[in-house]
Amino acid sequence: MRTAAAVQPQFLADAVLPEGAPADAAAVAVASVLIAACARIHIPLPFTPVPISGGTLGVLYAGALLGPRRGAAAAALYVLEGAAGLPVFSGGAGGALFLLGPTGGYLLGFPLGAALCGLLAERGWDRTPLRAFAAMILSGVPIFAAGLLGLSRFVPARGLLLQGLWPFVPGDVIKAAVSAGLLPLGWRLLGRENRQK
Repeated sequence: MRTAAAVQPQFLADAVLPEGAPADAAAVAVASVLIAACARIHIPLPFTPVPISGGTLGVLYAGALLGPRRGAAAAALYVLEGAAGLPVFSGGAGGALFLLGPTGGYLLGFPLGAALCGLLAERGWDRTPLRAFAAMILSGVPIFAAGLLGLSRFVPARGLLLQGLWPFVPGDVIKAAVSAGLLPLGWRLLGRENRQK
C-alpha cells in the first residue's frame, strides 16, 4: 500500500494496490471478475434481443478505478474469458459464437468504454459529482456505437435505436448518477485517510 508521503494516486485503485506489474496483473484479473459479477444482472426485454445488463457498469468502474490501460485490459480479459466458454456474459452465457450474435458488438466495445472512462478519470473527472456523471455517460458512447453496429446485422435500420439504445438510456442515467456519488466519495475518504496518517 502506498504511504501518505507518496505522491497522490492517480486512480482510486492505486491508493490500495502495491506498485508493480504483479499487482497490476492481479487488479486486471479481479476487475474482470467484477465485470462478470455485474453481468449477472440480466433483464431480458421482449422487444429486443439485447437484455439490460449490469456488465457495462462493471466495465466503466474498471476504467475509472484502474485507468485506461488496466481498465481496457480488464474488459478485454472479460471478453476473452467469455469467448473461451466461461459463463461470464450476461445471463451466464459464454462461447466465441456469442460475440457474433446481437450483443457481440456491445461486448467488443467494452474495452473502448473502459479506456475512455479511464482517460477521463486520469484528467480528474472522477473527483466531482457532475464530472463523474458526465464521464460515465460519455464512456457509454463507444459501447453503444459498437453495439449498434453489431446489432444492425440483426434488426432493420428503422428499429435499431428502439431496440439497441433508447431502452437502456434510463438505466445508464441511473448508473451514472450512482457513480457520480460513489467515485468522488472514494476520493474524499482517501483524502481523510491520508490526513489522519
